[in-house]
Amino acid sequence: MIIIGTILAYFCILLLISRVTGGKADNEAFFRANGKSPWYLVAFGMIGASISGVTFVSVPGMVMVNNMSYMQTCLGFILGYFAVAYLLLPVYYRLRLTTIYSYLQTRLGNRSYKTGASFFLLSKMAGAAVRFYVVCMILQRFVLDAYGVPFAMTVVVLVLLIWLYTRHGGIRTLVLTDTFQTVCMFLALLLIIYKVIDALGLDIPEAVQVIASNSHSRIFVFDDWFSQENFWKQFLSGIFIVIVMTGLDQDMMQKNLTCKNLHEAQKDMCSYGIAFVPANLLFLSLGVLLMLYFQKTGQTLPTMPDELMLQAAASGQLGSIVVILFTIGIVAACFSSADSALTALTTSFCVDICGRSADERLRKRVHLGISVVFILFILVFRAVNSTSLIDAVYIIVSYTYGPLLGLFAFGLLTKGTVNDKWVPCIAVLSPLLCFVLDTIVSTTSGYKFGYELLMLNGLITFLGLLMIRNYCCPVKLK
Repeated sequence: MIIIGTILAYFCILLLISRVTGGKADNEAFFRANGKSPWYLVAFGMIGASISGVTFVSVPGMVMVNNMSYMQTCLGFILGYFAVAYLLLPVYYRLRLTTIYSYLQTRLGNRSYKTGASFFLLSKMAGAAVRFYVVCMILQRFVLDAYGVPFAMTVVVLVLLIWLYTRHGGIRTLVLTDTFQTVCMFLALLLIIYKVIDALGLDIPEAVQVIASNSHSRIFVFDDWFSQENFWKQFLSGIFIVIVMTGLDQDMMQKNLTCKNLHEAQKDMCSYGIAFVPANLLFLSLGVLLMLYFQKTGQTLPTMPDELMLQAAASGQLGSIVVILFTIGIVAACFSSADSALTALTTSFCVDICGRSADERLRKRVHLGISVVFILFILVFRAVNSTSLIDAVYIIVSYTYGPLLGLFAFGLLTKGTVNDKWVPCIAVLSPLLCFVLDTIVSTTSGYKFGYELLMLNGLITFLGLLMIRNYCCPVKLK
């Protein structure tokens, strides 16, 4: 009961924050926080919003298979965030956008606009629901099953709580709740690391030395061009992952567009971009420490990387306090990403699909409707209970960001327009062609595309748009 009480107390704080910030919030406050968010709060909260509950579990386990090579991708993230700050944010602020896909309407046409928004809605709903489902399963398995709580009740209650603290203030509330949740997540992470270090009989300087000298702490891979861990593949992929999954994602950009001006938004973007390196280094370091803990206690390492964190921290091996910390950490990481996803989906549907940014009644109905659809997605995943389905959804979501990359790249790098009616066809055919190429290459050569598939997908979309390009009447943005 202590764990359930902790979760309820945690959400009481979120509801209190919502009560203070929600007030008589109108659509301008819900969508853009009236453009008054302090950049440092946005930056700090975005760290937590960018780290999902699945990430909280998965990143420590990466060291079992890939050592610390994921840090190469994180280094690429830094350049990606700088690119978003100085290439995309100036465009968004100059046009005073509520949703970033409005840029496509101004630049390429209405069908391009609706296509970009539709790809976002599809990928964000499916991706967020899958990630939330996985976290609900983890909480159910290690915490709530012991109390006889049904899975459906877990999902409904948790989504209901998110709806309750976001329904009035929207993005204005999330700026503060994400700050609180990031604090909780990192406190939980640091305390778990401390408890593992203590279980190993080390002090902090000794732990740092042990991690640095461990063979699994290897970061850089330059010697194997065919490996998915190759430095240049991961570094360049990190740049494009950020450009697409942050700079071209309404969910990730919405809070950044609430800063007082462009200069503060750029400071926000660059600050939390740099912060990702030490944040992920902590997660990976915890992975090395957990492997040492398994070795010391004579346990066999789990076959699945995700089980490394779960077996040690969530099963009670390190004590009940670690179970509580793990629960707080995973709930904080999960909800700081899920709440912003629901808010961004509401914003995009009202503004991009319905074209009614001032209709408060519509916004409230859509926000509730999105929450209900979110619950249904999760319960469907539970009913099917198929790992292959979950993997398929992840694959589909990874493919849907490529067309967004191609659309925005064409708009920013060229001056011509396109035959707008063909854009939806290009956007659909590009991921399908990438899937075919990936299948052919993997079966004939054994080479499997990794993150670089995103760049290929964007390139195919870009080339397709060049094929339907109009060579007269270039568009000039105001």
